Amino acid sequence: MIRAIFAAAFAVAAAFPAQAAVQIQELTSPGGIRAWLVEEHSLPFTALEIRFEGGTSLDAPGKRGATLLMTSLLEEGAGKMSSQDFATAREGLAADLSFDATDDAVTVSAQMLTENRDQVVALLKSALTEPRFDQDAIDRVRAQIESIIRQDETDPSAIAGQSFDQLAFGDHPYGSSKYGTLDSLAALTRDDMIAAKAATMSREHISVAAVGDIDAATLGKLIDDLLGSLPAKGAAMPPHATLGLTGGVTVTDFDSPQSVVSFGQAGIKRDDPDFFAAYVLNHILGGDGFSARLMDEVREKRGLTYGIGSYLVPMNLAETWQGSFSSANEKVAEAIAVTRKVWADVAANGVTDKELEAAKTYLTGSFPLRFDGNGRIAGILVGMMAEGLPASYVNDRNGYVEAVTLEDVKRVAQRLMTPDALRFVVVGKPVGLATTN
Repeated sequence: MIRAIFAAAFAVAAAFPAQAAVQIQELTSPGGIRAWLVEEHSLPFTALEIRFEGGTSLDAPGKRGATLLMTSLLEEGAGKMSSQDFATAREGLAADLSFDATDDAVTVSAQMLTENRDQVVALLKSALTEPRFDQDAIDRVRAQIESIIRQDETDPSAIAGQSFDQLAFGDHPYGSSKYGTLDSLAALTRDDMIAAKAATMSREHISVAAVGDIDAATLGKLIDDLLGSLPAKGAAMPPHATLGLTGGVTVTDFDSPQSVVSFGQAGIKRDDPDFFAAYVLNHILGGDGFSARLMDEVREKRGLTYGIGSYLVPMNLAETWQGSFSSANEKVAEAIAVTRKVWADVAANGVTDKELEAAKTYLTGSFPLRFDGNGRIAGILVGMMAEGLPASYVNDRNGYVEAVTLEDVKRVAQRLMTPDALRFVVVGKPVGLATTN
């Protein structure tokens, strides 16, 4: 029965944000931790999201993969509880706890019923403050990550992505896999787990959001109890990455009937005044749907791929504009040529009024669909906090999209798009292509 209630909480809570503006309360806990809250008391259910900035970029030199391994171990036993004890306790409370690490952040997600909130918070606190890092758990989880690394070594999409990152970012942490290598992973010890936790999980760069059946006063006390004993400061943030991309092609030989391609150039910062114009421009160029320029020219008109897309990637320490597709080995050279031609045409001539209006309709209409559950909303809120956006952004965002003009798009296309600087990373046996520059 408790699982049925939990499932119902997801289903019903998903509906409320789409029906009205999201009302975000900004608060500071008695202990000084900032948080955002959206109250929704129709069901006894709350989602909590915590984000620690830095993530796997804070791996110590020679310890690549430490943050990801450490984060994966947080639910593998805490305090007096073994891994099995922890899993049993979580199951008994019908709680959903998850931990993840990306290039830019360590994230913690918790979803719980109100009647079990105190016990769930106590369980989560033990994971955040008293992780056991037992050797058998380290060995087990390490083996799981090793299997991912080995799989990536035979996955052309993973090879293309990692090759692109290495070309773009070099020795910066962004330039290598967050999983580390088989050698770096094998060398990690329990002491490295303790050090990685201290480096990445502090109160210095933290964002907290809650959505659901909780008020501001209760949330403030909960936050202090849960996070107040964490260190005040962690490791210093790495420097901004220097983008090393140049125009041309990089080919990695891989025995396959088709080639996988990752491509990109320099991008735009999230806080740049032109970001929304670039965002709309990218949707027209390579966003969802068959009407995007790249999809129309590369797939629909020429049948060179099943799908192609582009996307802005504004990370904490670097900004790129990337895309990807797959194509038959004998067609990939033409697909690259067409992609570069489309890039150049949009850079020179901009887009049409019809394309702009269609993009605005899609982007404003699809935005409310992101708010499809308390957990998703909490995740969006901490992302906004981390990016320095105001709480009003969630309700004002569509207005920013609507304000983009045809002249804005053309100006930003001319400013940002550099077809001669596009780097294409090709993994396969492409006919008529070789590494250049």
